[in-house]
This record gives sequence, C-alpha cells and structure tokens, in this order.
Amino acid sequence: MAQIELQGVGLSYFTPKQETEALRDIHATIERGEFISVVGPSGCGKSTLLSLVSGMQKPTKGKVLIDGAEVRGVSPKVGYMLQHDHLFEWRDLLNNLLVGAEIRRMDMKRAKRKALELLERYGLGGFAGHHPAQLSGGMRQRVALIRTLVAEPDILLLDEPFSALDYQTRLTLADEVYRIIKDQGKTALLVTHDISEAIGMADRVMVLSKRPGTIASVHDIRFDEGDGQSPFKKREAARYHSYFNAIWRELEGHVVQPG
Repeated sequence: MAQIELQGVGLSYFTPKQETEALRDIHATIERGEFISVVGPSGCGKSTLLSLVSGMQKPTKGKVLIDGAEVRGVSPKVGYMLQHDHLFEWRDLLNNLLVGAEIRRMDMKRAKRKALELLERYGLGGFAGHHPAQLSGGMRQRVALIRTLVAEPDILLLDEPFSALDYQTRLTLADEVYRIIKDQGKTALLVTHDISEAIGMADRVMVLSKRPGTIASVHDIRFDEGDGQSPFKKREAARYHSYFNAIWRELEGHVVQPG
C-alpha cells in the first residue's frame, strides 16, 4: 500500500467576487521511504500541496490518503520543517526539541531520551544546554529537523528549508538532512526552487505547471554511479546535467510572462 495518495486533488479559494483555483486534478502515489522533490514556478501551489498532505488545509476536490485512510485534519503521522527554524530563543536546545512532544502529549521521558540520542547521533551532543542564539544558521536548521523527528512522524514535509541560508551552508546542510532522513527511514516531500537541490535529494522530481498547478511531469532520478551518493556528489554524476536541462526547459515553459 502506498503511504501517500493524492486522488484527483484540487483546491480553490473563494471570495464574494471570485474563485481562484490553486491546484487542479493532482494524482500522485508516494511509497514508504521515498524522497520526492516538488518544483514549479512561483505561485503554482507547491506549498499548498504540502498543507493538503499535512491536513492543515482540506481539498475542495478529491482526497488525500495516508496509509489508506483519508486525511481529515492535522495528521500526527506528518512532521513539518519550514524555511525558518522557529526555535524559541528563551529555551535551550533540549527544551526546544520537546515542543512537538509537549503539544502531542507524548511520554516526555521517552521524548527526552530520543532528543538526547538524536543530538548525539547527529553531531550536536554537547549543545543540549545551549540557546539558539549561540548556533549558526545551519546548526539551527539541523535542530529544527531533530525537533520534528522527536515527535516521531512517519512523513516529513520540507518547505524550502534551506533557502534562508548562505550557499555553502545550504549545500552542506542538504547533504546532512538527506543523510538523516534516509538514516531514519522517513518518507519525505521537499518543496524547492533549486533544481540542483531537487535532483540531488530526490528519488523522483515532480514538476508542477503554472497556476492552477497540475503535475506536468515526474522524473525518476537514477544514476549509474548508484544511489548511495550525497546530494552534492550527485551533481558530478553523468546523468545529472540531462535531468537538470530537462526540468529547466519544462519550468521555462510554465513561467508566466509579464504584460
């Protein structure tokens, strides 16, 4: 059984004067443990798609299913990682990591053990008592991912999680986040404007059209060098440029021209 299914999903926004169609007739199946990247022109509904999978928004047409059950509200099986880390500056790292567990009323002793274990495993073991202001931007985003994992979701939604970082940090963190997600065996859905990032991290890249967003194409990403490479190393793979050029040409065709 697929972990995520989108069955003819559409979303429209209504005002007294008009209807604005954001997404139209989205059909997709995502298997457990897959990493999917979503790219498309600005305003095509990429982030809206994540909101529908998370249950924060309800489609006006079609259904979203997780593990065969229709999503009818915010799902505890889903964790969200945003562009900004939203860490609480007055809390140390350990207590920041426990926010999701507190909200979900989890066993706090278990959550604390998991938080400390994940900090240690992913290179932040000595920082549990530090405050966010003492960390670099890349470290803060790593903490944001660990905070999401402490709540034990099956699915991770990543909405432009690296876009506020400088280029070098972004490349390094993409490698780290990819490794952590694969190590944890999570299903991931990444929204990004960066084609290289999309190709390097994903098993498949989904290209959305201009609004109303529909799935224009899906690219299976396979490299002769094998799938065990880091996102950065995949940029040197033989097929990388052909994937990049194909997706770039598709996106060019969906850019809304001014005037």
